[in-house]
Amino acid sequence: MDYVMDYLIQDKYKDDNWGETTTAITGTSEHSLSQEDIVRITKDLEDSVGLDCRRYFTRTLAIILGLLVFLTPLAFLVLPHILWPDKLQSCGTACEGLFISVAFKLLILLLAVWALFFRPARAGLPRVYVFRALLAVLVLLFVISYWLFYGVRILDSQDENYQGIVQYAVSLVDALLFIHYLAIVLLELRQLQPCYSVCVTRSTDGETRHYNLGQLSIQRAALAIIEHYYCDFPVHNPALLSASKSRSAKHLAGLKVYNVDGEFPAAPAEGPGNNAAAGIAHSQSRAMIAAAARRRDTSHNELYYEEAEHERRVRKRRARLVVAVEEAFTHIKRMQEEEQKKAPGDVMDPREAAQAIFPSMARALQKYLRTTKQQHCHSMESIQQHLAFCITNNMTPKAFLESYLTPGPTVQYSRDFWRARQWTLISEASVTSGLKDGTIFLLKCVDFSLVVTSKKIPYIQMSEEYIDPKSHKFVLRLQSETSV
Repeated sequence: MDYVMDYLIQDKYKDDNWGETTTAITGTSEHSLSQEDIVRITKDLEDSVGLDCRRYFTRTLAIILGLLVFLTPLAFLVLPHILWPDKLQSCGTACEGLFISVAFKLLILLLAVWALFFRPARAGLPRVYVFRALLAVLVLLFVISYWLFYGVRILDSQDENYQGIVQYAVSLVDALLFIHYLAIVLLELRQLQPCYSVCVTRSTDGETRHYNLGQLSIQRAALAIIEHYYCDFPVHNPALLSASKSRSAKHLAGLKVYNVDGEFPAAPAEGPGNNAAAGIAHSQSRAMIAAAARRRDTSHNELYYEEAEHERRVRKRRARLVVAVEEAFTHIKRMQEEEQKKAPGDVMDPREAAQAIFPSMARALQKYLRTTKQQHCHSMESIQQHLAFCITNNMTPKAFLESYLTPGPTVQYSRDFWRARQWTLISEASVTSGLKDGTIFLLKCVDFSLVVTSKKIPYIQMSEEYIDPKSHKFVLRLQSETSV
């Protein structure tokens, strides 16, 4: 019965052009590809393979360096027992205590490195992260230096003082802990203090946001801006832009000029008749410009009435939608009261209840989404899932309508509508250089771009002014003539 109900609902409304997302395909086959599509797909595959290879290569190098760091202190302790066990002096109580110190410090270092460096990658950057690369090189040089000293002073001479060898390994672990502290300062703490105010503007509709950022490189600042974009900017709606373009094209349409005496010659030659024709064409072109100017002067009235009519239609569709949804939720409450009297096996789940009441509000919701140009963002399946979610959590009709009456941020929509998963950073300065006052760069995706301008937060000079508490006191002098 559930499948039959679902099929009837979909069959009833699929002919209404739900969301107006039907694509007209021309040609001999719907699977045919043009040459531009093949080139674009090939480029996307090459880019994705390159990014994946670079990401796995970087991760492999990090794992190899981490194993080298953690195995080096253990190797310092084990190699003397393997190479010259008979010459080693006995390890006393202090030496055995150092074993415990090395074990716990390595455990702490392992957890700290895992928490700082082995987090899931948020994005793929075009260039290497400079501070992380410098830290990796510093650790590598540091371990190599310890190995060289160990090989020259301990392995060659076969040092018999095992307690000194253990202390040498402890000093290595202590130094690695200090390097990890340096990594926290450079990678995490340095960027916390706000230093720059960046203005982010979407190129298509002019939507603007402002953010405060710290000492970051251009590529790291671009990553932070993109993360803020998905949560703060409303979803990009190309349908609204196409509507404004069509309206402006209609207002600026050219005027046709007709010649009642006949057509003008295509290429006039020299002569008195041709000069007269050129003069007539010039005068008519001036008349055409004047008529276009007069029409442009009155086009603002047409635009005003068109926008007023559109707002009236939106309010009308909104009112119908609100009433339809409230009636549907009232019907749900009535159904819930009736189901409480039924047996446990006959109770409908939220999905079935959503499918049962969806036809009563579908028409009003469809017209409202078409009027507001949001039909491409909400499919029938997503609306039914949201309705079932609201029914499950006992939400009000207003909570259900909030997702459709107010455009939400991009991250709230399905991944198919994000349209901006891959970004291109365009900057005149090197992307590894830090932000500066007046730095401008672009973040470009498929349909639009984000123009970013940075301004340095000014230095604030705050002074103190002392106010004498006695200056707030006053004396009330009364005269004998008053009524007090």
